[in-house]
Amino acid sequence: MDPQCQVLLVLTNLPDEAAARRLAASLVEARLAACVNILAPCRSVYRWQGAVEDANEVPMLIKTTAARYPELEEAIREAHPYELPEIVAVPLAQGLPAYLAWVAGETAREPGTHC
Repeated sequence: MDPQCQVLLVLTNLPDEAAARRLAASLVEARLAACVNILAPCRSVYRWQGAVEDANEVPMLIKTTAARYPELEEAIREAHPYELPEIVAVPLAQGLPAYLAWVAGETAREPGTHC
């Protein structure tokens, strides 16, 4: 398999559901993500600038390919309200082949092609 076709699961957190919905729609519309799951709000506890913070956040699971990751990261950074957003990508070792092909097709730069 072409390494650029590797499907990634990208995680980020937004401060509220409205921001998560806006970001999800923009990523799918731009074909940077095939699908975005907006999860239930959670509590995040973390150290930021020397202080322990405790905040409500809305986690997002974003499916894309390695080929589209750089543009996806940039789009998240541009739209994200945090100074330093969490953006981490996990390569998928395995998955339903038809689903992985769908992700590659939906995120292809030219519709009808794969990554």
